[in-house]
Amino acid sequence: MLHRLVTLGLTAVTALAATSTAFGQAAPALRTRNIIGTGLNYPIGATHAPSDKCRMFVIEKRGLIKVIDIKSPVPSVIGTFLDIDSLVLGSTTASGEQGLLGLAFHPDYWNNGYFFVYYTNTSGNTVLARYQVSANPNVATASSALIVMTFTQPFSNHNGGWIEFGPDGYLYMGIGDGGSANDPNQNGQNINSRLGKILRIEPNVAGNSPTFFNPPTNPYVGVAGDDAIYHIGLRNPWRNGFDRQTGDLFIADVGQNAREEIHFIPAGVGGLNLGWRCMEGFACTGLSGCVCNAASITKPIRDYTHVGGVNGGFCITGGYMYRGPAIPALDGFYFHADYTNSNTWVMRYTQGGGILNLANINAQITPSLQGTTVNSLASYGEDARGEIYIVKQSSTTTGGLFKVVAASGEVIWNDGDLNHDGVVNGADIAMVLGNWGVIGGDTNCDHTTDGADIATVLGNWTP
Repeated sequence: MLHRLVTLGLTAVTALAATSTAFGQAAPALRTRNIIGTGLNYPIGATHAPSDKCRMFVIEKRGLIKVIDIKSPVPSVIGTFLDIDSLVLGSTTASGEQGLLGLAFHPDYWNNGYFFVYYTNTSGNTVLARYQVSANPNVATASSALIVMTFTQPFSNHNGGWIEFGPDGYLYMGIGDGGSANDPNQNGQNINSRLGKILRIEPNVAGNSPTFFNPPTNPYVGVAGDDAIYHIGLRNPWRNGFDRQTGDLFIADVGQNAREEIHFIPAGVGGLNLGWRCMEGFACTGLSGCVCNAASITKPIRDYTHVGGVNGGFCITGGYMYRGPAIPALDGFYFHADYTNSNTWVMRYTQGGGILNLANINAQITPSLQGTTVNSLASYGEDARGEIYIVKQSSTTTGGLFKVVAASGEVIWNDGDLNHDGVVNGADIAMVLGNWGVIGGDTNCDHTTDGADIATVLGNWTP
């Protein structure tokens, strides 16, 4: 059969059509399912290796990366991928902003084995490091570390931490302004400081020196300013995300005293000034050295105020635009949350149409189908198909990972249908052959593409 339909405590549903709901329609009813309900230690991020439909990797702030089996009917932690606890500072409280903060796999990971981590070292400074996987796909080689970039953090807060490879193949990094309050060193607007910025670099995977290159299209290459900078004017960007369909970038920037904000960056656009420390959301800060509402500032698409209740909060968590195949009516909805108030919102956004269908979906997110409270939303994650996950930070024993599913029933896709066209047939075998030796055609999750994958397709052939 094309795919198995499982109830997981719900009513079984028929296959969902692979077409998007008309733009402007509200999001469908949703729920969350425990992937790992409890037991994670201050998790603050989740991601996947390219084309890996079987596993997720969860970042624990203390310096560990856990491997999660998401293919099994009962997902579980199957091991520790990397342990750099001894190198990491600031991982023992939920409110601390230091620790292991980011993880990104190289686009050619299945050939070169490289991935990158972003952490606060024991001196309190930021490090971007490259590591390599071992012969065991579930274990990295800790001794393979190469420091790609490091820079001084003047204070303990506002470390940023998001790293992700964009659709252009470059590595993007969200860097905080260096901390304290009101950006006292005025880093956000300083084009010679990497603090308070989005950086864009090309890590060197052909050798060790230089450790990275600056893309020639970065806005300050060849002119005054740091060549690694791509955007300026951020306070503490926390959990940004590319739209995997369009390449657009959504940036969530944590506010100071009054407002939290979301920025939209069209695909391929660089060199924007996102406002901080002159603007906080749509409001002027009144701080020195600033021109209120300057024409050079790109304002956010949304902000909300520091209030309690379901309409506000105090610490934004950015997410992703849903592009998965399992819930077609959710296509084009952007997820974001507030960590402090445990609010979760979805909305649609286009440059021409603005924001539509903004809705608080707290009652759908928590409790999970298994009855677990879903709060302390520290991050979102995407799996290889584009399904959305929520990371609950909580404490040393109660952190968890949850999957967003349709309230009407969850569709579990059969790996025989590689192109999600509704049948398992020769087109799927063609996809295996087209990815021979590459992970993209791996249907049985053994991390190679070979005759066993064709057997998987044949075993699920649609009459």
